Amino acid sequence: MPQVQNDFSKGSVSHNIMALALPMTAAQLVNVLYSVVDRIYLGRLPGSSHLALTGLGVTIPIVSIIMGLANLCGTGGAPLCSICRGHGENEEAENVMGNSFTLLMILGTAATIFFLALQEPILYLFGASADTFPYANQYMTIYLCGTLFVMISLGMNPFINSQGFGRMGMMTVVIGAALNIILDPIFIFLLDMGVQGAALATVISQGVSAIWVLQFLTGPRAILRLQFRCLRLQRKRVSRIISLGLSGFFMNMTNSLVQVVCNATLQAYGGDLYVGIMTIINSLREVFTMPVNGLTNGSQPVTGYNYGAGKYSRVRKSIRFSVGVTVAYSAAFWAVAMLAPGLLIRVFNDGAEVIEKGIPALRIYFGLFIPMSLQMAGQGVFVGLGRSKQAVFFSLLRKAIINAPLTVILPIWMGTTGVFVAEAISQLVGGLACFLTMYFTVYRPLVRIEDDAPLPEHI
Repeated sequence: MPQVQNDFSKGSVSHNIMALALPMTAAQLVNVLYSVVDRIYLGRLPGSSHLALTGLGVTIPIVSIIMGLANLCGTGGAPLCSICRGHGENEEAENVMGNSFTLLMILGTAATIFFLALQEPILYLFGASADTFPYANQYMTIYLCGTLFVMISLGMNPFINSQGFGRMGMMTVVIGAALNIILDPIFIFLLDMGVQGAALATVISQGVSAIWVLQFLTGPRAILRLQFRCLRLQRKRVSRIISLGLSGFFMNMTNSLVQVVCNATLQAYGGDLYVGIMTIINSLREVFTMPVNGLTNGSQPVTGYNYGAGKYSRVRKSIRFSVGVTVAYSAAFWAVAMLAPGLLIRVFNDGAEVIEKGIPALRIYFGLFIPMSLQMAGQGVFVGLGRSKQAVFFSLLRKAIINAPLTVILPIWMGTTGVFVAEAISQLVGGLACFLTMYFTVYRPLVRIEDDAPLPEHI
């Protein structure tokens, strides 16, 4: 019965997308609260708020790398499951999911050992100072002990969503995030644990989310179940998962790379103040890009299923709908960022100097947010259709090829302003390049293909 109910080749395309996207968007927004709520609370610690917030910002690249490893398996395996379901190959879909889980466990264990062993030099490399290192070190030590929880909850949840259970996927994050919000003030203020309390609340919350995911994927309601017989790795299957997942992985890795470069550059030109400002801006970016991520993630199962089923007119409709909603939302956020930047900054810290220096930085950083959202929409299409090479290339283009070098070069002449200008330039160039490539190589060719017709080799 669930399999018939979640047949994305029937019914309204926009309804199918929104039925997944709305709970996934809510889940994405709530998921951000894991880290953002920590920053909001720590930004109000008596006497040390600025240093605690900046220290937490130094850990963002490590968290991003761990999330990238989870995305390598989740965003690599889940779209393949959707395509297999469209073909009617449920057994292969379960094998893909099982192999993805095994990869998650291997990568999560390796990451935990690596970062715990090299934590101090890595944190200093990522922009910590003598004043902020103690906060970063305390947070990271506890957070790394829960790496496997993060990997399971983040990496396996896409397999719930890809089967059409958007609300169940949403609950994965809502349960954990709600618990995190409750535990944060208890551990941080009531028990006077400070940064360590924030990390402990996050680990406990992610552990509960991980249990929820595993209970559903091994239970009777799932169409595709996580089974022991599917855990054994198979080279060809693993290659397909990694190939497609590299897009999400490189997106997080390049975000981490740019954050490291930004923190180091801002530390050199502006000190802890500007590293703290960048932490606030990154927190806002995480919050306001989550709805776009939710929409693109919600459209991928629908796009991939119809692509696998040969319903190419429905694939085109899903592309048009997701791009249109993405642009409309991005324009609304851009207006808020331009008109009320001070209000957004005060959510995290109300220090006069932070607000004074942060307002112009925020306006520059988000000045070209709309083109960046076009890249997210374009990459969502590439991933949903299994076009791994294009998805990986545009993940690297904006951050590693454009943003990182400009972040080093522009401050030579522009000081700290150059760091934020570099981001704006990369948003414009990278966003337009990705979207136009998707339009001319995917959307336009699909217009000339009838439903159920064989695809030409160049598609």
